[in-house]
Amino acid sequence: QVQLVESGGGLVQAGGSLRLSCAASGRTFSSYSMGWFRQPPGKEREFVAAISWSGSNTYYVDSVKGRFTISRDSAKNTVYLQMNSLKPEDTAVYYCAPGKLPFTPAQTMGDHANVLSWGQGTQVTVSS
Repeated sequence: QVQLVESGGGLVQAGGSLRLSCAASGRTFSSYSMGWFRQPPGKEREFVAAISWSGSNTYYVDSVKGRFTISRDSAKNTVYLQMNSLKPEDTAVYYCAPGKLPFTPAQTMGDHANVLSWGQGTQVTVSS
């Protein structure tokens, strides 16, 4: 059974930084693209970033480009999201997710139909 455990969220002032981690178990995800998503209060879950199975390609929603960095450590079955220059509009519950199938193209992770499963999420709150 696939388990995804996100951690690293918290309360931070605008301009601050956080590093989220997502530890996966139950399956080796070294052949899977991985993505980060977020759900702001009262809104739908949205795509934030994705990384290819090899780690060589990354994709971001425009609103986080230049501020967020997705990375992975396949040996640890873990994916990270470094978030810098945080803004109040980044406030959300953040989720990680693997692609639905091995080698699902990372650039298609924005379509939730291409996601295998979700973790429980970690809350990020950015105060102004």
